[in-house]
Amino acid sequence: MRIGPYDISPSLVVAPMAGVTDRPFRNACRRMGAGLAVSEMVSADPRLRETAKSRRRSDHSGETGPIVAQIAGADPQWLADAARFNVDLGAQLIDINMGCPAKKVCNVAAGSALLRDEPLVARILEAVVAAVPVPVTLKIRTGWDRNSRNAVQVARIAEQCGIQALTVHGRTRADAFEGEAEYATIAEVKAAAGIPVIANGDIVDPEGARAVLDATGADALMVGRGAFGRPWLFREIAHFLATGQHLPPPDAREWSEIVLAHLDDIHAFHGEQAGVRFARKHVGWYVHGMPGGEVPRDQVNQASTIAEQRAAVQAWCALLQAREQSGSRKAVPVARPVYNNHRRSGGRDGARLEELHR
Repeated sequence: MRIGPYDISPSLVVAPMAGVTDRPFRNACRRMGAGLAVSEMVSADPRLRETAKSRRRSDHSGETGPIVAQIAGADPQWLADAARFNVDLGAQLIDINMGCPAKKVCNVAAGSALLRDEPLVARILEAVVAAVPVPVTLKIRTGWDRNSRNAVQVARIAEQCGIQALTVHGRTRADAFEGEAEYATIAEVKAAAGIPVIANGDIVDPEGARAVLDATGADALMVGRGAFGRPWLFREIAHFLATGQHLPPPDAREWSEIVLAHLDDIHAFHGEQAGVRFARKHVGWYVHGMPGGEVPRDQVNQASTIAEQRAAVQAWCALLQAREQSGSRKAVPVARPVYNNHRRSGGRDGARLEELHR
């Protein structure tokens, strides 16, 4: 897939997810094979531009390019200004959020609420495209609800306005994250659009990725919840699409290196107080499905310092490697998604998706 001057290879994109896809997570996924990673959405409201959250979400220092900043709002001028602001901070692509289903976003007529007002969609896209010299992309859902699916119409508007790639999450806003993704609707969008189309929704394994490409004809795939605790999913999908063969999951040593590197990045990026808090959900996702994984999960959740968290994870890594070397058991089981069939996995392995948008 090509977006403006950028070849996206492999054509696998990390979905923007509030509270999850911070710079450390994006970097982890890029190291593990993702071709592109979209930032957490940043509000276009200029009054929020200097908040700690906005500054953190706009921090791309040392990030592998092309760098994508996602902006959200409902005012064309605010969004145009936000696009310029983020380009000045290093963004090489601007993505506009018209897909978020969170109530706090839709209640201010942003996110997927914009799909109910196609003339406003056009005004926003025209304003942002005209404001910046970099490619602008768009993320949408299939419509506000099942009685008002308009993804094909919005795709045509987007192409006419100069949008250079379109991501479609195969659900309506009313569906939130429930039910099965509408791949048939994404296929209709692909047939109608002359720009690259990225399919999003329910991609949690290599076989599913192949099936989604076959069903939609999409140019690329966007992976979200399927990568929680499994950033190596991107290389697994890329390898399967290229060869038809499966890569083995990480062994205990590689798993340890991945998790500890991600943990260190979280702590360095967020600082001790926030870093300890952010690390809890990620470690919970990493150990999900492991026999005895509740032990390091609980230790990390109870830790109040970076040193305590790192010691807990290091001890678990040492145990996994010792078990694997002794041959007593396969230390790292075949990775499975934290979220499966759109249900929470149970226990304290991660925050509910609704909470991620707060």
